[in-house]
Amino acid sequence: MAVEWSKQAGATYYEVRSAGATRRLYTNKVFHSQYNPNKAVQGGIWDLLALPAFGYPAGSIKRILVLGVGGGTVLRQLQQFLGPEKITGLELNKVHLFVAKKFFAVKHKSIELIEADAIGWLGNYQGEKFDMIIDDLFGHYQGEAERVIKVNKGWAQTLMAHLTAEGLLVVNFGSNNELKNSAFIAYKKYFKQFKSIFRLSKPEYDNAIGVFAKTAINNKKMREKFFIKTGLNTNSKMKMLAYQLKVLKS
Repeated sequence: MAVEWSKQAGATYYEVRSAGATRRLYTNKVFHSQYNPNKAVQGGIWDLLALPAFGYPAGSIKRILVLGVGGGTVLRQLQQFLGPEKITGLELNKVHLFVAKKFFAVKHKSIELIEADAIGWLGNYQGEKFDMIIDDLFGHYQGEAERVIKVNKGWAQTLMAHLTAEGLLVVNFGSNNELKNSAFIAYKKYFKQFKSIFRLSKPEYDNAIGVFAKTAINNKKMREKFFIKTGLNTNSKMKMLAYQLKVLKS
C-alpha cells in the first residue's frame, strides 16, 4: 500500500496508507483501522464490533457510544447500515480524530466526535444513557496493541451505569483470557444482568470480542440480518465475514 499521509508527533509516528479506495491507519506501526466505502465488510475486528447490533430489533438502537475512535471504521459501518439517531465517539488522540475526518470521512450529521479521555469522560458523564456502548480502548506498547484499562469491577460498574435497561455492550479484549477474567464473566453480580453473552473472534487475530446483551439475541437471526442489510447475502460474499462465535450465556 502507498503512504498517502504521515506525521511525526513527539515519539509517535502516524501513517495513512492507501490502495484504491481502501485506507489504513497505522500508529507507531500498529495497525489501527481500515475502511473502504465500497465494501460492507472490512475484513477486521471492526466488523465484529458492529455485528451484535443486528441482533436487536430494527430501530431499537438509537444512541451509540464508541470509546476509542481510531480511524472511525465502526462508526462509519454503524451509521451506514444501522442509521441510529446519534453516535458519540470519544478519542484521546487528536491526530486519530483528524485522520478519521479527513481520510475516513467520519463527518455524518449523526456522528459527534469528542477529543477526551474516555475513562474520565464516562466517569463524569451525567447525560442520557446509551442503547449500545462499544469499548475499544486500545493503546500501543513496544509495537503491540494493548487495552488501556482492565475490565475490573470498577470499570464494569461505570459501563453499566450508562447503559439503558435493554442495552447492548460490546468490548474488545486483547485475548480470550482477558475476556474470561473480566468482571462481566468472573462476578455473578454482572454476569446475571445480561440475557445473552457470547464471544466473537477471527482466526487471524488474538482479540476476543465480548458481547453482553440485556435483550436476548438469536445469533442465527443476527447473522442473517447483517448479511441482508449489508448485501452479503450470497454464499461467496458470506465468506468475507469469517468469524467464530461461542455462546457463554443464553
